[in-house]
Amino acid sequence: MSSPSDHFECHWQASRLLLAFYLATLSLALLTLLLIDIPPWLRAGGAALCLAHAVWVVPRQILLRHSGAFTGLRRDGQGWQLYSKSGGWQAVQLRPHSLALPLIVVLYFRLSGEYRVRSLCIARDALPREVHRRLRTRLKFSRRRWAAPG
Repeated sequence: MSSPSDHFECHWQASRLLLAFYLATLSLALLTLLLIDIPPWLRAGGAALCLAHAVWVVPRQILLRHSGAFTGLRRDGQGWQLYSKSGGWQAVQLRPHSLALPLIVVLYFRLSGEYRVRSLCIARDALPREVHRRLRTRLKFSRRRWAAPG
């Protein structure tokens, strides 16, 4: 029996499902601020925070238009790596609480040399169906998937 190849690579695009979910959640948060009985200054501050979050998150995490947005993942002999236009391929350590579900893959990772743990959502419509399935399988069954980059 031959061993499977250790190489895997995929690149994703912006997800309409993730954008719709984010906008629905943002709308509910803003509606809640309108309906609850709080002082107007607090309501305005909450709305400003919600909109500031949207301005930061939408181009970087959802529309993937920012140069620092991660748009690719690969596994080779050196371990897992994420791709962004500004940083190229960067070594990462995947974290054990990453999720690989049929509708969405949630990657928790740490860039090499950083202490902070980041996250990334890859919805099913961001990749072709077969590639999304291969990604989920690779994340669930890959040997040494939580190992630090070496």
